[in-house]
Amino acid sequence: MNKTFKIYAVIFIVVMIMLALLEVNKKETTDWRKNFDINEKSPFGLFVFNNEAEGLFKKVLKKEDRTPYEYYSLYKKKPHNIVVIENELDAESWKKILDQVSNGSDAMLIINRNVPKEISDSIGYYDSDISFEEENVLKLTDKKYQNDFVKLDKFPSGRGFSFIKPKVQILGKTVEKKNTDQANFIKIKFGMGNIYVHCEPLFLTNYYLLKPGNIKYTQNVFSYLPDRETIWFVPDGSKSSRFFMRFILSNPALKYAWWIFLGGLILFIFFNAKRKQRVVPIAEPLRNTSMDFVKSIGNLYLQEGDFHDMMAKKAQYFLNKVRMDLLIDTQNLDSEFAKKLHLKTGKPAEIIEEAIILIKKAQDPYASVLKEDLIRMNKLLDEILK
Repeated sequence: MNKTFKIYAVIFIVVMIMLALLEVNKKETTDWRKNFDINEKSPFGLFVFNNEAEGLFKKVLKKEDRTPYEYYSLYKKKPHNIVVIENELDAESWKKILDQVSNGSDAMLIINRNVPKEISDSIGYYDSDISFEEENVLKLTDKKYQNDFVKLDKFPSGRGFSFIKPKVQILGKTVEKKNTDQANFIKIKFGMGNIYVHCEPLFLTNYYLLKPGNIKYTQNVFSYLPDRETIWFVPDGSKSSRFFMRFILSNPALKYAWWIFLGGLILFIFFNAKRKQRVVPIAEPLRNTSMDFVKSIGNLYLQEGDFHDMMAKKAQYFLNKVRMDLLIDTQNLDSEFAKKLHLKTGKPAEIIEEAIILIKKAQDPYASVLKEDLIRMNKLLDEILK
């Protein structure tokens, strides 16, 4: 076991110990989210109602996780009861429900915000936020139910019906100390059936159903439905409960252990998957010493100041280049030579004539050569061979 692996192992163990201590000392928190899930035991889940629903409905209760559109597209049903509790449905499913109600079925919609506006308009109501009070009371308008009510002391939605058509019957209200009563439970005659809409589904949650006396209000609300087969369209949460990780992820301790295990596994794979080899040293490329040699020779000639010798060597190099590349005889630097050089290089005749004069001057051992002559000849010869 190398030193690096030991360091990472120690870090991993320390992190696990810290997480374990945090988990042990963590205070249990309550999930107050309004999930309305039939499998949730949190305050605003529907676990209690789901277990008591069979006894609440005297006839057969059928829970259906398909959408109303899918269900009624496959089956033709005689008049029955329809229950929808905080279920996200598409517009086509709502239309199927309205079709069933118009043919004699009754629908109980205990729902807050999920009815499309075009559907609620066709039924005959508008709902909106009517209150921001922290507490209110749900009561039914029927005198025989006056003693049965639910006090909402935890996060009431404050929803109510701001507009109701004249023929709509008000069955329940939200009662507050500082405000006038607001309708929250209505009955609408629709074709051959009835639609019941309650806009405060909190009274069905675990928190309120477990309080003494509140179950009576729930029974009274559903008593408006006739005694016949009831179909409850529940959200598709039952399918997610079959997910093999659901139990682990729903338990905080197991969930933390699972994520720690995955994190450790990823770290282990990451650090052990790295290729293990010696560091490859950087190889410096071989240096081109030819350029250094040329610079040294150039500096030598420059220090000596022998411009004549430098012109002679430049002229010699140029004539050799002309013989090898252009195949021109350089024995006689006459007009014939100048003509051939002009034809093969395409350079102006004046430049070639001036260059030939400077070459002859470089070849004359007794000629007086200046630095300017060397510079000029070098420029001309480079221009010709360019």
